Amino acid sequence: MIEINIPGRDTLRIEHLVLDYNGTIAVDGALIEGIQERLQRLLPHVSIHVLTADTYGTVEAQCGPLGLRVEKFPREGAAKCKKAVVEKLDNVCAIGNGYNDIPMFDVAELAIAVLEEEGMCASLLLHADVLVKSIADGLDLLLKPDRLRATLRS
Repeated sequence: MIEINIPGRDTLRIEHLVLDYNGTIAVDGALIEGIQERLQRLLPHVSIHVLTADTYGTVEAQCGPLGLRVEKFPREGAAKCKKAVVEKLDNVCAIGNGYNDIPMFDVAELAIAVLEEEGMCASLLLHADVLVKSIADGLDLLLKPDRLRATLRS
């Protein structure tokens, strides 16, 4: 578990990291450079779930060997599927970039919107706690919690 004391707010406890795949940790079906190492550093502290419709059919090859929990679902109804996964877990940090990430953001304890090469759905920003310019920056918020403390303190 990652515990982050946010001045003026409740302590944030993260047990599960739920990640959208394409557009968030992967571009064109391949993990973004530098992400594998960050995920491996986070694994001793949180369980990591990768949610995807697997458009490119690459998620198992890219994420399976890392020990990440991969959950695939049909392209139709992706938003409901993602929300259902997060609702079953406690103390979730959700990271995504798309319209279908909005429902999971609304039920997560911490929601981080990512603006990578595929862009970010503008509507998602209204449901996010933090916006980052890259997935590396988003994962670094958990690896270097003073950054998150500074952003979210009251």
